[in-house]
Amino acid sequence: MIEIGVDIGGTFTDIVLLREGGEVHRAKVPSTKSDPIAGVRHGVEKLLAAAQVAAADVTRFVHGSTVAINALLERKGSITGLLMTRGFEDTLEIGRQKRSRMYDLFLRPETPSFMAPRHRRFGIAERIAADGSVLEPLAEGEVRTACRRLVDEHGVTAVSVCYLFSFRNPVHELRTREIIAAAHPELQVSLSCEVDPTFREYERCVVTTLDAYLQGAVGDYLERLGQALRQLGFRANLQVMQSRGGITTADAVARRPVSVLLSGLAAGVVGSQFVATRAGYGEVISLDMGGTSCDIALISAGKPLLANETRVAGLPLRAQMIDVNTIGAGGGSIAWVDDAGGLRVGPQSAGAEPGPACYSRGGKDATVTDASLLLGYLNPANFGDGELALDVSAAEHAMRSLGGRLGLDPVRTAAGIHRIVNARMADEVRRVSVQRGYDPRNFSLLVLGGAGPLHGSAVALELGLPRVLVPQAPGVLSAFGLLVANVEHDQTETFAARADELEPGSLARALERLNDRGREKMKRDGVAPEKAEVREYADIRYVGQSYELTVELSPENRLASAVAAFHALHHGLYGHSDPARVVEFVNLRTVHVHRLPPPPRRDGGAFAATGVPGSRKAYFESLGKYVDTAVHGRTALAPGTVLQGPAIVEQADTTLVIHPEQVAKVLADGSIILEVKPDGR
Repeated sequence: MIEIGVDIGGTFTDIVLLREGGEVHRAKVPSTKSDPIAGVRHGVEKLLAAAQVAAADVTRFVHGSTVAINALLERKGSITGLLMTRGFEDTLEIGRQKRSRMYDLFLRPETPSFMAPRHRRFGIAERIAADGSVLEPLAEGEVRTACRRLVDEHGVTAVSVCYLFSFRNPVHELRTREIIAAAHPELQVSLSCEVDPTFREYERCVVTTLDAYLQGAVGDYLERLGQALRQLGFRANLQVMQSRGGITTADAVARRPVSVLLSGLAAGVVGSQFVATRAGYGEVISLDMGGTSCDIALISAGKPLLANETRVAGLPLRAQMIDVNTIGAGGGSIAWVDDAGGLRVGPQSAGAEPGPACYSRGGKDATVTDASLLLGYLNPANFGDGELALDVSAAEHAMRSLGGRLGLDPVRTAAGIHRIVNARMADEVRRVSVQRGYDPRNFSLLVLGGAGPLHGSAVALELGLPRVLVPQAPGVLSAFGLLVANVEHDQTETFAARADELEPGSLARALERLNDRGREKMKRDGVAPEKAEVREYADIRYVGQSYELTVELSPENRLASAVAAFHALHHGLYGHSDPARVVEFVNLRTVHVHRLPPPPRRDGGAFAATGVPGSRKAYFESLGKYVDTAVHGRTALAPGTVLQGPAIVEQADTTLVIHPEQVAKVLADGSIILEVKPDGR
């Protein structure tokens, strides 16, 4: 077995090659924004040569893609039309009438009408009742007319179909697709009965239309990537990470592209979960800081938190995904002065092109990376796996220019940038923990990404966290996470029933329908259904409540266990519950998981030490000055080694900063644990 995982970030593309037996090789190359596949080719070719492996010998190729989220953020999706039940054409634009900023008189519309503007939305005469019966047959002639106008007048390439109560009876949506396929076979069609067969028409309309909107970008990207891999000589099928943290085939993703909207973010959390569990830590908060953003997630009892609905780029997205909070705080985040004369950092990023000023690629703005270089944390000759040499004078010039507007010298400006970006990340850690009822002091901070270990130690000190866990190769952990992820498929349907009126056997029959769909998906992925674990969930609420909680069902007594679990969860989240009150089911969900064998505890392809152990001047705010700081090469640190702060540990994919208040110890597997010194000094 030879496996490759590739994760594309805003600044760097990370590639990991894993051999049978646990030998690991890694590469980190600058991302190519104009054509991400070019960066993938460069990194893969570099890694294959270093590992002396032929592309044809690779048995598995797994990819974490940002193409879906980029298409959404940059508004570069397909030209999309929307067909809805007549009278409900404007559901996409009306939304829920919720405002994120209550008193903003100039608030822009927060509904995704850009995906299907009014002139590309058509109402179709048809009606399905709430119980699934047909009240009005589908006007097939109107479907043909609407599609002809969408193609001829507006040049659409994708169509979203979202009829009322299609989750109860999909007959009209399925027939609509047949009509479109007969008249316009080139059109890509997304049906709400397949994308999101649950109630609440606005949320269902949004996710279905987004699926159609992403069809062209995701499908084209995966096709071009597949061609590039075949040209390199790969014969392995391409697999892609989904937002929920499981992998599937590229063909399955092309059929439902909305499932990979947060693909890249999920890979880092899956890698963090694997490393933390192997090190014996079940309660961790992952902090993934790259060149463009910082992604933070909470892992409790060895499992990442999942969300059934979240907001992505301001849009309500109802889909199963790992619960990740993202902020614009990365190494490339640009520092600037606001109208009040205050120093700000991000969310704008210099990215990889032109990049921070110290990259000498045309960037002039001061960034977090420039500040790190000026403070002495980074080695100018050891950055990005040797792909870049950093220019200290360019960083100092950019910092002097920014500091001049603040009345600060370059060093105080750089220290201020670090203080601000670290405080923002600490606030986000509180958001994913305290606001969800967790005390962050009961968690370890697991740092990853190219900049995570550099900043994570300071974030942990600010939050009072007990320890920081630094994986052996944190800079490419997202790519490694792709290789330890499981094959997963989830399926959902609405199941509206009061617990006290539930017909015996109806719950089991509904779950069996979902499990049939899960088994079929596993077969398409080449997995025998009997090799998959099955987990069953229900969305439940008290009768009269507006929103529900998700609980896992026990196979022994599904109904009783679900009700008991709901009362317990409700009490844990809100501080109260009422076991005497009737509850009702809203949705059912099943998840089929095929667990792949984990790699053994071995790493025969570690980075070569590129920096000479010694010391250099580094600035620490707690000391208020530059001090001589010991510098160590990561590969030279044997298990059991103890490092007293201040110290710096260098490796090709990242740099670890150990503050004066901290002590670090190298674990048996090569990971490093940072803790506060007993005397705090």
